[in-house]
Amino acid sequence: MRKYFMLFFGLLASFLANAQGDFLIQNNSKKVTIPFKLINNLIFIPIKVNGVELNFLLDSGVEETILFSMEEKQEVSFNNVEKIKLRGLGSEQEIEGLKSTNNTLETHGLRSNNHMVFIILDQGFNLSSHIGIPVNGIIGYKFFKNNLIEVNYQKKKIIVHFNNEEFKNKLEKKFKSIPITIERSKPYINTTATVDDVEIPAKLLIDIGNSDAFWIFENKKIKLPKKNFPDFLGKGFSGDIEGHRAKIDKFTIDEFSFKRPIVSFPDSVSVRNVKMVPGRIGSVGGEVLKRFTVVLDYADKKVYLKKNSKFSEPFTYNKSGIVLQHNGLQWVQETVHLETIQVANSASEMETNAKRDGDFRYKFLLKPIYEIVNVRKESPAEKCGLQKGDVIVSINNIKPYKYTLQQINNLLKSEDDLWINLEIERNSLVLKFRFKLEDEL
Repeated sequence: MRKYFMLFFGLLASFLANAQGDFLIQNNSKKVTIPFKLINNLIFIPIKVNGVELNFLLDSGVEETILFSMEEKQEVSFNNVEKIKLRGLGSEQEIEGLKSTNNTLETHGLRSNNHMVFIILDQGFNLSSHIGIPVNGIIGYKFFKNNLIEVNYQKKKIIVHFNNEEFKNKLEKKFKSIPITIERSKPYINTTATVDDVEIPAKLLIDIGNSDAFWIFENKKIKLPKKNFPDFLGKGFSGDIEGHRAKIDKFTIDEFSFKRPIVSFPDSVSVRNVKMVPGRIGSVGGEVLKRFTVVLDYADKKVYLKKNSKFSEPFTYNKSGIVLQHNGLQWVQETVHLETIQVANSASEMETNAKRDGDFRYKFLLKPIYEIVNVRKESPAEKCGLQKGDVIVSINNIKPYKYTLQQINNLLKSEDDLWINLEIERNSLVLKFRFKLEDEL
C-alpha cells in the first residue's frame, strides 16, 4: 500500500525527558549492532522491556517511548503506573493511556535504566495488522540522544557508536555532513523545495517513522499542486490521517536533489493537534532516507549522509487505491507428499512400493486473512466496484496467504498498465473484479 502503509506519529504530552532513561552501550564497547526488519520503509527492532522481548518501530519523530497491543504480552510487568491522556496526529480526540517509570529496556548490548514508557490502552490502536508482523511499541528520542546512530538501510543494520572524535573524523571523510537542529527532542533539517520553478526554503523534521518521501503542510508559499488526488495517508494516535498526494518539481537536501518526488499533503484536521516548531513546514521520511546510509548525531547537531545504490530509484505509490490489513487467521489445508524409503525383498514388493510413491497426507496451517480497509475515491479499485470490508480470496489467481503483506503492497505500486485480478468475499458471496494500475500523477 503506498500507500505502503504510511505511519507518522506525534505524542503531545507535557512530561520532561529523564536522563536516567537514556540508552547506554554496555561492557565498555565502542559500538553495538542491531539487526532490523525493513517493512514499507519503516524500521522495526527487538527490545526487551523488563525482560520480555517486544517489537518496536524506530521513530525519530517521537519524544517518548510508547507501548500498545499489549493484550498478548500480559507477562510484562510495569512499575509506578498512573493514568494519562494522549493526543497526536489524526482527526479524533485524545485517548486514554498509562505512564510507567523505572523500567529497563535493553537490546544487543544497549541498555536503558529507569525508562519511562507510555501505554495506549485502546486495543483498536493496532499497527500489527497494517504492517504484517507483531508491533508492540515505538521508540524515539532516548534511543538517539547519547550515541551516534548509524542506519544502514541496505544491510538492514543499526550500528550504535560510542560518541567519540575518532569515529567522527572517519565520518567526515566518507559522508556528507549536514547541520541539523534538535527542537523538542526531534531533529530538523533545512532543505529547499522547488515549486513552479521557484525555490522555497523548507525546514523539515527528519522522521524515520514516516514511510513516505516528504510531507508538506500547506502554507502561504507552498500550495497543493493542481494535479493531485485525495488519499489515506496513515494512522496516528488520534485517528486516521487524510490528505492528498502530488508531485513537485524538486526537493534538495544540501547537495542531494530529488526530481519530481511524490509529496503528501495532510489535511488541516489531521494535524490540528500537532504543536509545530517555528519554521517547520513538513517532514522527510523513509522513502528518501532509505536511499542513504544515515548517521544521526544529536549531540553535535549533525546528520551524515552517504548515497547507496537505491538513490536514483523512481518514487512510487499505491496505484490501486486499496489499503489492506490482516484481519485474523484462517486454517488452510495443504497437501504434503510422504517421502518414505522401504527396502524390497522381491520384485513384486518393489512394484508395490512404487505404487506408494504418490502417498500424501493433509496438514492444516494458520494463514493470514487480508481485508480491504480503505478504498480511495475515484481510484481504479473504486471504479471497478471494490469496497471497504471485502476479504481477498485470490490475487491474480494466487491465494493471498502465499504473499506477505509487503509483497502485496509492492505489487500494487508496480509499473503502469499492470492488470490486477481479484476474487473477494462479500456477504458470503465470492465476486471477481479486474482493474489496471494507472499513474494519476
